[in-house]
Amino acid sequence: MNGILALVIIMNIKDYISLAAIALTFIGFAPYIRDIHRGTTQAHAFSWIIWGITTVIVFFAQLDAKGGSGAWPLGVSGAVTLYIALLAYQRKRTLKIASSDWLFFYAALSSLPIWYFSADPVFAVIVLTTVDLLGFGPTLRKAYHHPYTESLTFFSLFALRNGLVILALAHYSLATLLFPAAVGLSCLFLIILVLFRRYSLRVHSVPDRDHMP
Repeated sequence: MNGILALVIIMNIKDYISLAAIALTFIGFAPYIRDIHRGTTQAHAFSWIIWGITTVIVFFAQLDAKGGSGAWPLGVSGAVTLYIALLAYQRKRTLKIASSDWLFFYAALSSLPIWYFSADPVFAVIVLTTVDLLGFGPTLRKAYHHPYTESLTFFSLFALRNGLVILALAHYSLATLLFPAAVGLSCLFLIILVLFRRYSLRVHSVPDRDHMP
């Protein structure tokens, strides 16, 4: 009886964590979408199209792998991500698309069919996680050259959200853990890159007093 009661309590806690992760999803996405409409943030269409597709697929893969309530934040995130992908696509003319962006985009899309032919959810999640990480390529390139076009607050909340997703999972396995862990770490890497580039630009914009007339 005590064991059953403890299980119920743990399940309720995980449900609450899942709800917190969903709340963070909306808290993080709302200002990001607002900034896109204002033009202060430029989302890269290629990245968000890839992220939207992979997040939705991984959501269903996690459900199949018995991820429980921990999978639901990914489902919500996938739907909102596809909306941002639409916004980014509508505004793609304001953003320069580099040849490397096309390379990442084609590599990601060409890898997507591989998961479909696999009956193993673990292999499917590995492939989809790889595809999702390829989606970071265009955004990382843009963030390096234009670090002020990305929102640190958004990616910080997104990294935290993925941490909550991991805590909310009902079953821990490679199939359920890999995607949120990899995406969370990628968000942290992007944050570090943006901070470094902003600092570097500020330092180089200060006149060198030793060479002033």
